Amino acid sequence: MLKYSIHLRKTMICAVCMTLCIILPLAFHLIPDGGTLFSPMHLPVFICGLVCGWQYGLLCGLLGPVLSSFLTGMPSIGYLPTMMLELALYGLISGLLIHLLHTKNRTADIYLSLVSAMLLGRIITGIARAFLFAPGSLSIQIWATSYFVSCLPGIIAQLILLPIIYYALAHAKLLPPK
Repeated sequence: MLKYSIHLRKTMICAVCMTLCIILPLAFHLIPDGGTLFSPMHLPVFICGLVCGWQYGLLCGLLGPVLSSFLTGMPSIGYLPTMMLELALYGLISGLLIHLLHTKNRTADIYLSLVSAMLLGRIITGIARAFLFAPGSLSIQIWATSYFVSCLPGIIAQLILLPIIYYALAHAKLLPPK
């Protein structure tokens, strides 16, 4: 019975995170360049991976952008595959690492998981974009600018907010048992 309860809780959290993948971009796009600067869809995917594990993080990263695209037009169909890959990697890697890392310091585990997922997701997506999605249109300079510089406010916000949200969920006893 406990196994089903944990699965149900993770499924519900994943569903909430996918819903936030639709709502947050709508809110942030009210701010000029808010979607580009803050990458609002990344927050719920990281939360899903950290809280529910890699399977749910992967699912949220794949389906969140698809649902958002079909319901709101964001991201556009042309950018959707790149966004799906990037977010799926974020959910997968953050979920795997939070499970595998055991530094005896939960905050360190969270930051190591987040930073590793952010770096690996951006590197792998950049490679895929350069060779699969838009061959010949991506230079190192364009990649660095679009994946690190222009979204720096979002990266900083994620590094500040995600541990706070994680600990708030833990304090409220809303995290599924490990």
